[in-house]
Amino acid sequence: MSFSSDEVNFLVYRYLQESGFTHSAFVFGAESLIAQSNINGALVPPCALTSIIQKGLMYVEAEISTGEDGTERLIDTLSLIDAVMPDVVTSRKQVDSSGKAPIKAEPGSSLDSPSAPSAVEGGGVGGAGGGDPMDVDSAIEIPVEKSTVLKGHDSEVFICAWNPKQDLLASGSGDSTARIWNLNQGGDATVEVLKHCIKMEGKEVPSNKDVTSLDWNCHGDLLATGSYDGYARIWSTTGKLEKTLGQHKGPIFALKWNKTGNFILSAGVDRTTIIWDAATGNCKQQFAFHSAPALDVDWKSEESFASCSTDKQIHVCQLNQDRPIKSFQGHTNEVNAIKWDPQGKFLASCSDDMTLKVWTMDRDNCVHDLQAHQKEIYTIKWSPTGPGTNNPNMNLVLASASFDSTVRLWDVERGTCVHTLTRHKEPVYSVAFSPDGKFLASGSFDKCVHIWSTQSGQLIHSYKGTGGIFEVCWNSRGDKVGASASDGTVFVLDLRK
Repeated sequence: MSFSSDEVNFLVYRYLQESGFTHSAFVFGAESLIAQSNINGALVPPCALTSIIQKGLMYVEAEISTGEDGTERLIDTLSLIDAVMPDVVTSRKQVDSSGKAPIKAEPGSSLDSPSAPSAVEGGGVGGAGGGDPMDVDSAIEIPVEKSTVLKGHDSEVFICAWNPKQDLLASGSGDSTARIWNLNQGGDATVEVLKHCIKMEGKEVPSNKDVTSLDWNCHGDLLATGSYDGYARIWSTTGKLEKTLGQHKGPIFALKWNKTGNFILSAGVDRTTIIWDAATGNCKQQFAFHSAPALDVDWKSEESFASCSTDKQIHVCQLNQDRPIKSFQGHTNEVNAIKWDPQGKFLASCSDDMTLKVWTMDRDNCVHDLQAHQKEIYTIKWSPTGPGTNNPNMNLVLASASFDSTVRLWDVERGTCVHTLTRHKEPVYSVAFSPDGKFLASGSFDKCVHIWSTQSGQLIHSYKGTGGIFEVCWNSRGDKVGASASDGTVFVLDLRK
């Protein structure tokens, strides 16, 4: 038996990514030179580290439970920490061989952490199979026949997004591909595989880097993707690579089209944000105002945007301006996501400091400092409601998703929490409003997608998949929800009656 430090480092790096510690994964990957290793990440299955640790734990338990004469005896389960302490293992062997009852392992010492699902755990589609049954009303649970599971990715699927004009679902994965799944026709979905390659010695080879972000343009004819290989790319709906955008020095964390579709905005670990000309693929302007990796960007108008970073800062920038037109300080830890409301009046931000803040351009301090979550807030979304939207008679609502396993809905005018949605059991990574604003979908690492009424806060539908949910999204008609998961699956829930 032999293994290298490169192999151990890669498994730790992948574990950090799968657990949602994106920034820690990047820093660890940079310091341990993951990019220079010869390991093909696409061949490494999800949850590899936890799987091999489980096997090691089982081996230690087998050692303890097997007597010197070869007979087996019943023992209590070991905690992972106990298993790596020689004194504990020795004493357990002695206690067990004396015939006395073994010491009980501490409660809560199982291997499975909230963000690291066991690689050997069962779990059937829709709660059937080996997974734990959901404790929801059977009338609420979405039946298996209303779900379509799309298999093909070889690694976790971090993101998915519906085309705004037709039922094409894009997904991006750790297997260095994006895929476009065509669900326009009844029956089986067809798929285009978008391989992210780089040039090495004059040849096109797979980048072996995660696809971290993707976004459709408003016309639905082009898909932009961002990758850990440092390139943004523009693809047609048929999977043809149209443009490669190269200017970032390191992974791209976020990328967005503007409303008219002439510019793309990206944020990178190189601390910069870039506006790209989509027609030419050229960099229009690079903004280097952050002192640490830029994590998210969002357009305010056709030529202005906000960016946030691990440096705790938020900057509002304008094309052809060489300084930010506004900067916001107030968060005490890295800012994970920012979103402008539909009118571009309120800017919401969420952070590892467990707060959600709302800002306006006419004030230096935040309008609201919303403190209710008990752990980091991973993402936020505005409802498509209120003045200037297709649903002008409904109130504007802000949704926040946290590692405390809850989703909260906020009335931003009043600065109050309207509903706390508490049915998830593990960190919530994604929320999405239906186009009419009446429903909210949420996805968690408990493998469940829940669909809630935004008016009452009641749980309307639930579905349990086979892996932790990274992303949920609604199609433009509001009758299908797409989701992507840690076990490489993508699935579509048909909500039509």
